[in-house]
Amino acid sequence: MTADPAASDRRVVRAGSADHGSLEGDGWTEVARSWAAELDARDLDRDRLAHLVARATAQPALRIRELTASPTDAAAVLGLDRATADDYPGDVATAHEPLAEDEPIVSERRRAWGAFEGDLLVALTVLDIDGTDPNAGPVETGFTVVRRGHRGRGLGSAVKAASVLALSAEGHRRFRTGGAAENTASLRANAAVGYRVDEEWVTLRPPAPGPADSADSAERA
Repeated sequence: MTADPAASDRRVVRAGSADHGSLEGDGWTEVARSWAAELDARDLDRDRLAHLVARATAQPALRIRELTASPTDAAAVLGLDRATADDYPGDVATAHEPLAEDEPIVSERRRAWGAFEGDLLVALTVLDIDGTDPNAGPVETGFTVVRRGHRGRGLGSAVKAASVLALSAEGHRRFRTGGAAENTASLRANAAVGYRVDEEWVTLRPPAPGPADSADSAERA
């Protein structure tokens, strides 16, 4: 993914907040919107989540499982990450940092569930866990992605449903996720699992410098 040299000037603020109004009043322009959502395990419809998983795994050669720290799983995750590096919509608020080959893919605090078609990893969700105490904090979705050519088959909602079913069974009660407002497929997938949007954010860029500012910058360069 090509870095945007102006991305460091962006500001991400809560939609409708005082900061939002102030920045727009100063000429800042909205370039993207994003959202955050929460799921409370006490409200889970486990039958529906099980149905999402079963519907996906009814497809030929498709299976869903938790990923391990094995070299085979790590290679599968890195391969999918590279293949989808440019597929994350939005701006800095929803940017995805490519995975590093020298860091563990999964650990005690980072869990992942994937959908495999044969030996090919076609969908993945990665979640970060705040410590070993299920009540310590929410389980945060790191990212969820589906390989091109395999989208529209319910695989994103299926891997998310599998992860929530497994982690809620371990005692985790709060789950959070988010994404770009323009990614309607992600919004639908999360709603199917039971996430409810409770925050909206805007990404703003500053006004372009005027002639005086440009001359001043050039003079100091």
